[in-house]
Amino acid sequence: MVRPISNDLRKRAVSAVAKGESCRSVAERFGVAVSSVVKWSQRYRATGSVAPGKMGGHRKPVLDPHRAFIVERITETPHLTLHGLKAELAARGVKVSHNAVWLFLRREGLRFKRTLFALEQARADVSRRRLRWRSWQAGLDPGRLVFIDESVLQTAEGVQMN
Repeated sequence: MVRPISNDLRKRAVSAVAKGESCRSVAERFGVAVSSVVKWSQRYRATGSVAPGKMGGHRKPVLDPHRAFIVERITETPHLTLHGLKAELAARGVKVSHNAVWLFLRREGLRFKRTLFALEQARADVSRRRLRWRSWQAGLDPGRLVFIDESVLQTAEGVQMN
């Protein structure tokens, strides 16, 4: 992130504009953007100061007011997933991202059991393919299986790819 320009330079630029010099010529003389000189002049007229405003900041956590509900749900249902908790919050009118729920739980030190399988395994098409694969596994001869290590790859030019 770029640091704010010094107050000394800001004061000199605003002073030059106040004396009648154009923002464009002041910007050129001090080596700053014209838009900066305009904003500094506007801030000085509005507040009497050329000091920079606050940079950045933090968003107020959306889930803080719902902490009691979240703790209660995790206590009652230890197998609750992030997606499940997010869905329950959405049913209460709290629309948040998966990541927001995760960050809240981590920040609060709350832990819960994760799912033992990926969510897509519950889909019918994936379940059918997994069942078919298990039936085929029985017919495989372990002695004929080959392990291919793809962690290091060599290209035709001899460049190693990781």
